[in-house]
Amino acid sequence: MDYIDLSKEFLQAFYQFHRKRTHKQINNAMHGEAFVLQYIAQFDNTTVPGDIENAMNVSSARITTLLNGLENKGLVLRQIDSIDRRRILIKLTPAGEEKAAENMQQLLALTSEMFEYLGEEDANNFVRIICRLAERWSCEAG
Repeated sequence: MDYIDLSKEFLQAFYQFHRKRTHKQINNAMHGEAFVLQYIAQFDNTTVPGDIENAMNVSSARITTLLNGLENKGLVLRQIDSIDRRRILIKLTPAGEEKAAENMQQLLALTSEMFEYLGEEDANNFVRIICRLAERWSCEAG
């Protein structure tokens, strides 16, 4: 098998996919403020900035900027940890919980639409392959 030709075909298709509106909506949900809201929501609506920083693999300055924006929008609160006063806890406000749920519903609808287009077999294969690649690269990073 010629993996170079297959790689060229993949990169061309990936470029076309990258330019589509649906991909941009999915990508936006996986980064920035939407990601932070989803991340906090999955941990009972409370976490610390360092955990978000590690999950996103970005600088603490970037997390501070994101949290400032979310706080200004009334979606998160910063609170001093009552057990360890050196730690700052990030919590979702009720509006933040609502926005996180709304974002998740939109993301699920977009990905469901994509999987429906692929059909059951291709959708299952796509997820299996993505999981396999994620496993490989997470092992290399660790």
